[in-house]
Amino acid sequence: MSKRDLKKYLTELSKEQLEEQLIELYEKFAPVKVYYDFVFNPKEDKLLQESKVKISHEYFPIKKPNAKWRPKAKMRRSVAQKMIKHFIMLGVDPFIIADLMFYNIEIAQTYSGNNYIKQELFYKSIFNSFEQAVNFVISNGILTEFKARIETIHQETLQQKWKNKYDFEAILDKIDF
Repeated sequence: MSKRDLKKYLTELSKEQLEEQLIELYEKFAPVKVYYDFVFNPKEDKLLQESKVKISHEYFPIKKPNAKWRPKAKMRRSVAQKMIKHFIMLGVDPFIIADLMFYNIEIAQTYSGNNYIKQELFYKSIFNSFEQAVNFVISNGILTEFKARIETIHQETLQQKWKNKYDFEAILDKIDF
């Protein structure tokens, strides 16, 4: 069904029929419920904090009480990517989305500063996240607000001697840093 057909169909419905359909969608489909819950009660700060905690646990998992060993860091970029995609879908403020994007990179750098990482895929993945974050702030016109964090991330790649540090530098060259 095209958008035009949907509009035509909806104009033919009475107000009560429209309300019934929306309530049915709300009850039947979890994404619809999540969307409306967010629209009517957008606790963006709480959502951001919960997301940051989940991302940090990917790199610095919490030892459970009575556990004999500390859990191993999973370092899954996909966890942060899902949250970022969810934020975008909900229409969260671009500043908050960008904050989460850069936080993901910063926590990964904190981890790599304290732990040796052999997998080159880790560095490539963090670079991809960096490139996406920079493109996001440019496309939303908020680059100047994040310049300091972008530069700090770049400096950290140099300090930690990442093999792909020049890829980060190339991004900065493109945006006239």
